[in-house]
Amino acid sequence: MLHCRKMLPARMANTLRRAAVSTLPKDGLTLADFMPSAPAAAKRPQPMRKPKWLKMVNPNLTQEGTERYKEVRATIKETGLATVCQEARCPNAGECWSGGTATVMIMGDTCTRGCRFCSVATSRSPPPPDAEEPRKVAEAVTRWGVDYIVLTMVDRDDLADQGAAHVAATVRQLKQRQPDLKVETLIGDFQGKLDLVEEVLNSGMDVFAHNVETVERLQSTVRDRRAGYTQSLNVLRHAKQARPDVVTKSSIMLGLGETDEEIHQTLRDLRDVGVEMVTFGQYLQPTKRHMKVTRFVTPEEFDQWRAAGEALGLHVASGPMVRSSYRAGDFYKSIYKDRMTKGAAAAQGMEVATQPVL
Repeated sequence: MLHCRKMLPARMANTLRRAAVSTLPKDGLTLADFMPSAPAAAKRPQPMRKPKWLKMVNPNLTQEGTERYKEVRATIKETGLATVCQEARCPNAGECWSGGTATVMIMGDTCTRGCRFCSVATSRSPPPPDAEEPRKVAEAVTRWGVDYIVLTMVDRDDLADQGAAHVAATVRQLKQRQPDLKVETLIGDFQGKLDLVEEVLNSGMDVFAHNVETVERLQSTVRDRRAGYTQSLNVLRHAKQARPDVVTKSSIMLGLGETDEEIHQTLRDLRDVGVEMVTFGQYLQPTKRHMKVTRFVTPEEFDQWRAAGEALGLHVASGPMVRSSYRAGDFYKSIYKDRMTKGAAAAQGMEVATQPVL
């Protein structure tokens, strides 16, 4: 039978096939009716488009600023210094460098912690710190000719002292070369070891900065498991208690899923532990591997948070592109001026309101 079918002319075979199909009931079941339906192709979520207010424009780009930017960039490349401006992909690098300021990151460019918002490389055992780094940093900063420098660090949980001695040595080297230089140390929590916090405080630095990063509820989602809200507050509280003259500072990112009440509570918590300066900025996802942005906060909302912080007596910088070291020197000068004004007023029995900064 098979042999006979194969011998049929092709045209006749096609005619017979069409006739057989036409005799099937139109509403009859076929094998396809018993097969599971194919799942609809999963649509990849479209990334959130950045609003127009996040387009970075440097308003201070002058001929002099351009030359200063090139000089700072060349010095960084020549000395091999790691800056948080580069490692954390800060959007304000052009503005800060053209103004002759950069945030220097010491103890290498690799962190022992893996926070989900941060683009700095991570490792359980980074290379050991360069013993000559304090001297190299001081020499480079001297060449920049600035009067304010921000010194930050990667977390070094692999070191016995978390790197506190290295930070302190760098501050002392900077002060030896430029006694009038103001130094801000933006440091980690040292695992909550307060004796290590004091080692940095006693180095001669002027501003003690440590970031809580986000509200209490989101800490375990945003930050490394070794960090914590209470631990960060304890570090900031101890810094103010150990050195009442030092300016204390912290930073909060928005756009991670926080609520307004949580932000208000964070401001109150920071004020209660003695923090004087707070910065608000928009979280921006550095790579596809990092946390996604939940929403883009409007400039008007950032203005409202500045007003809320100032109502609590805090000095606040708040804006979509603001980062923890943004215009740090201007902040310090404003607080110092405010302290002097209040001191003079107190001597005369007067009361003076805190002056907003930005």
